[in-house]
Amino acid sequence: MSSIALAPAGRRMRALARAELALLGRNRGVVFTALAVPLVLPFTVRPALDRMEPAKSGLPVGGAMATAAIGFSFLFAVYTSLVNTYVARREELVLKRLRTGELSDTEILTGTALPAVALGLAQALLLSVACGVLLHTGAPRAPYLTVLGLVSGLVLSPALAALTAAVTRSVESGQVTALPLVFVSMVGSGIAVPAGLLPDRIASVCALLPLSGPMRLVGAGWTGRLDSYELLGALVSALAWCLVAVFAVRRWFRWEPRR
Repeated sequence: MSSIALAPAGRRMRALARAELALLGRNRGVVFTALAVPLVLPFTVRPALDRMEPAKSGLPVGGAMATAAIGFSFLFAVYTSLVNTYVARREELVLKRLRTGELSDTEILTGTALPAVALGLAQALLLSVACGVLLHTGAPRAPYLTVLGLVSGLVLSPALAALTAAVTRSVESGQVTALPLVFVSMVGSGIAVPAGLLPDRIASVCALLPLSGPMRLVGAGWTGRLDSYELLGALVSALAWCLVAVFAVRRWFRWEPRR
């Protein structure tokens, strides 16, 4: 019975995802941010990484850049683009109309997020391969950690986007409301600055940030060095933030326009 019930839900979400992909292609600003920024930013931080000598933290420059590439995909291909998408669809009454049909709330939010998540996954894989070939980093030494980081990051980023959209009044203000998480994550979650280079006290605080768990798993995938205690901490952090974000979205997401 469960598989029979899931089939129509899957078809509905695929149909919604196709429609969302068509709408996404018409917004050039969002497309540029989602496509270009994650592709360019990892290579712009290369000089800074060389000066910081990330190898001292156990993560070589190539691995640091690959980790940064995946983090930028989380932030720009998924998170910021979905903040704008959720707000735009809400203000245009698209979400409200969808709720009157057969789609559940979870299906609406998930189907809307699927194109951005697929784009983020494709970019993360492409950039990881590019860093591996161009910087001779090779494949991750512990690919299962990289996969865990990717999955948790791609689940958490849309949930955080929906939560941010709940407090965003318009598409224009979405550029502002998304900035705090973007900046904090870039500096504190091991994206632009390897977490191992932060002072111990600051690192212990930054480990509590939403994307720190997924990014720690992604980075550890390249080095293959993560003891059981650190692995458990990263997994618990990633899972806890996913649960908290999903609960918060179910509780506070706004379906009516903020006018």
